[in-house]
This record gives sequence, C-alpha cells and structure tokens, in this order.
Amino acid sequence: MTITNFSFPTPIQFGAGARKRVGAHLIEQGCKRPLIVTDKALAALPVLAEFQAHLAGLDVAVFSGVFGNPTCSQVMDGAVAYKAHKADCVIGFGGGAALDVAKIVGVAATHEGDILEYVWDHPQVRAIVHPLPYFVALPTTSGTGSEVGRSSVVSENDTHLKRVVFSPMILAKVVFADPELTFGLPPHITAATGMDALTHNIESYLSPAYHPLCDGIALEGTRIAARALQTAVNEPHNLQARSDMMMASMMGAIAFQKDLGAVHSCAHALGAVCDLHHGLANALMIDTVLDWNYEAVPGKFDELAHACGVAGGGKAFVPWLRELKASIGILGPLTRYGVKAEQLPRLVEIATADICHQTNPRPCTAADFEALFKAAL
Repeated sequence: MTITNFSFPTPIQFGAGARKRVGAHLIEQGCKRPLIVTDKALAALPVLAEFQAHLAGLDVAVFSGVFGNPTCSQVMDGAVAYKAHKADCVIGFGGGAALDVAKIVGVAATHEGDILEYVWDHPQVRAIVHPLPYFVALPTTSGTGSEVGRSSVVSENDTHLKRVVFSPMILAKVVFADPELTFGLPPHITAATGMDALTHNIESYLSPAYHPLCDGIALEGTRIAARALQTAVNEPHNLQARSDMMMASMMGAIAFQKDLGAVHSCAHALGAVCDLHHGLANALMIDTVLDWNYEAVPGKFDELAHACGVAGGGKAFVPWLRELKASIGILGPLTRYGVKAEQLPRLVEIATADICHQTNPRPCTAADFEALFKAAL
C-alpha cells in the first residue's frame, strides 16, 4: 500500500508505514526534543517501543498519564512533563483520549491558568495568544477522528462533565495516519471505536444544519465504515479493512463540523455518570435514538440505507444497524454494561444540558431523553 498525501485542511500522510516518517519530519522542522503523549495501557505495549525506534536522532520523553475519559488534570500533568523535558514539540500517539490531551498539552505548557479556563463556554474564557509547540498526531484507533479535529474534549475532574477547548490553533501540523498501528486492537475496542466513527458520520448527515460539503463526506464515510467494520473486527490484520476504518474515522470527524445529535448527548451523559467508553456509549444508544428520529427525516434514512447497501429503504436502516452491532459483539441493554435505573435522573439531566442535541432532527426534551434511556435500559 502506498502512502498518500493530502490536506483537508490538516496535511495527512495516509498509509501503511506512515509512522516511520515522523522522525525525519520533525528533524526537518528543527524539532529535537519531542514529548510523546499517550495512554497508560498503550505505553506498555510493543507498538509504542516500535514507533520510538523510528525516532532516531531525537531526544524523546513519554508522558503516559492518560487513562479512561481524559480529564483536565491529565492535561495539566502533561504540561508539567513537557516543561520538565524542556520539550520543543508534541507527538500525540493513541486513541481519542490521548490525542485530545496531546492537542492541548502545548496550550497548558505555554499559557497561564488551568486548561479549564480555555474551554469555549467558560464565563471568563482565556484566549490562546502565544505560539504553540509543533504538534503531530498518530491515531492508533479508528473512532473519534480526533487527529483531524480542532477541538479537544476533556472532563472536569470532579463532575466528569465533558468540556471543549475549541481553536484552529490546536490542529495538528501533520497527521500520520498509519492503519498498521490499529492491528493490535482487540475486537471489542475495534468494535466500539468503529461504531463511534459510524455514529459521527450518521449523526452529522442527519443534522438539519446546512452544510452540503459535510453531508457528502458523511454519506461516503458511512458507506466506507459499513463495508469495513465487521471485517476489521473479525480480521484484525486485514489492511484494507483497517485502512477503510481509519479513513471513515477521519471523515466522521471532518463531517461533524456540521454538528451531531441526540445520540451524542446520551453518550456524553453515559460517559459522565457511568464512565462508559464513548464509542461503546454511542453504539448502545444509536439504534434507539435513530428509531425515534426516523419520522423527522425519512428521506435521509433512505439515503443512508442506499449508501450502506441496505435493501428495503430507510425503514430497514435501523434493523440493519442492530444486526451490525450484534455481529460485532455489541448487545444491549444498558444494564448489561452496569447502567442502573436509579442513575436515570442524572443521565437525563446531563443529556438535556448537552449542546449536541440542539441539532438533532427532532427536538429533544427531558421527557424525550427519559423515554430514550428507558427504552435502552
């Protein structure tokens, strides 16, 4: 497989072996002391050591303090590590959590105050005014597409509510998208992250916001993910399927510039209250929410069914989606994953307050969220 270079808007080097180009690229940029930001589990695996072997000539340090749903304190700890190493650039290496932290470690390292003061809706939000360290990103999962995003989602330490730092300044300078980095993902992670990518594409397409550019990307991203996800789960070293899922993941992240919907509001609540993996939370809610959304935009469901090769039109799309989930081992109800009925009021509260459902094809009230969560329980 050849490596393809393109920009949209981030320069992307896509293909098997792209990771081997990072060292030479950083040296060309005058960087000498990178800090790799990654997660605790990944740091212990051979994949990180193998990647570091391609960074000859650089003085490398590793910050592996990312775990679970990323938090503001993890960002601040990463900034301490950056300063301690006297780093001059950041390499984000990992899934969505590690990349979200990596994107803003440079902000925290070069600016005053807590990173929470830079979230877009802070009452006295601080501006990013200083130049940021050179930043490159290497995704090791195919889910959030965080590597091409201009936002970083991190949770408050105490409430676990997700907050967003949003700025074009935190975009990676280059993304090295190497599908071989996903070969080691276990099936259940491939499934959960893959459903995250699929959800991003589907929800952005269903959003009533006007953005035909994103609609085109979302439909094609849905088509690619639909054909590749089951193969990627069942055949982890299938390069074509892994490549397709990595591309669909990036396309979903680009497409959801248009906005998302109620599936994500539910998933954010499940992440905050139950600490569920974000991709899994999306997967557990998507069919319930889409079944409820169908009546608002049946024509769009027809288009999704056509893109995925689903016979029977839009009404057959949600049943097909349920079958796809079952085929990759994601089976409800929510209680199977530790969600309790007594958590329902807090789930409804957080989902209702979440901004994503403001662009759902059907308006969502607290009563609607209560009904959706009950249906998924």
